[in-house]
Amino acid sequence: MTEQEIIYTMALTRVPHINISVQHRLLDEAGSATAVFNQRNNIRELLPEATEKLAVSLQEMERLTERAEEELQFIQRNKICCLCYGDADYPSRLKECDDAPLILYYKGNADLNRAHVINMVGTRHCTDYGKDICRHFAAELKRLCPDVLIVSGLAYGVDIHSHRAALDNGLDTVGVLAHGLDQIYPRMHRDTAIQMISHGGLLTEFMSRTNADKVNFVRRNRIVAGMTDATIVVESAERGGALITANIAMSYHRDVFAFPGRVNDPYSQGCNRLIRDNKAALIQTAQDFMEAMDWQTALPANRTDYGMQQTLFPDLSEEEQRIVDCLKPTDGLQINTLAVATNLPVHKLSGYLFNLEMKGIVRLMGGGMYRLS
Repeated sequence: MTEQEIIYTMALTRVPHINISVQHRLLDEAGSATAVFNQRNNIRELLPEATEKLAVSLQEMERLTERAEEELQFIQRNKICCLCYGDADYPSRLKECDDAPLILYYKGNADLNRAHVINMVGTRHCTDYGKDICRHFAAELKRLCPDVLIVSGLAYGVDIHSHRAALDNGLDTVGVLAHGLDQIYPRMHRDTAIQMISHGGLLTEFMSRTNADKVNFVRRNRIVAGMTDATIVVESAERGGALITANIAMSYHRDVFAFPGRVNDPYSQGCNRLIRDNKAALIQTAQDFMEAMDWQTALPANRTDYGMQQTLFPDLSEEEQRIVDCLKPTDGLQINTLAVATNLPVHKLSGYLFNLEMKGIVRLMGGGMYRLS
């Protein structure tokens, strides 16, 4: 893509009163943004049905090229990639969506068109249950599908915990931003965002000097849904951005999954409702997800369905044996109940439970229940 075409594409996206569908129509008819610019004064030769409002709006392109030239200098100075709609590196899944942006700004090293791309979304008020799901799901995915790319929105709660769980397990992760690449919002996620640049990336449709306005988050959600194979809702209240992303994904005919929670938990209400209304498939593990997507596991056939190798006589520590003994007579216990029964602090108990999961002895079920495998 030439610099000139990039500049005119940027300018076209900034023309007032023109929605994305009209932008795409103009590109289709003209063949390029440069051709649209050259025809801006007699647009009806390209589009006979063009309204007077559209014709007047396109006169703004010449003025807007100045801002686009400034942006090109910014992205070149900061080694940012411009992904135009016709480029081979543009997310191919997103290209299938009618409202795909004409241009994306990307700083990172992950292949956005790899074989397996998912998004993990949820409430900004992530509970310990949600954090555990992010951690365990990413760890299991690493074993089952190590090439997977995890996409989210870098927001508080489930988003940032999904990104961090991916990084902790050596998975690439991409954050889709609701503002330009000259800032990070929230600021406290800056360190994680910097890590992601070399283990995934940051992606946005917005130029620099664009604030993180409320409407931009909704626009951001369509990119999260559109560039991925599936949407996974970890936790959500009855209303929230995660449900918007899930609905957008459904409109794109993409798969939607949700983790169930207890009926009285406020931040499981959205997930439970998605499942109840058959808008999302219930999953409890990454193995469930892999099977539902019909993705081939990277593990050899002698592994268990939970991604760990069972041992007949596992070597258990005193604390691990205490946990197993407490779980034996039950159908499952939540971590707080288990902490009381074993007299172990929750932060240490989480580590022991994770080790037991790795050994194939304990399994995390819906509602944050742990039970023997």
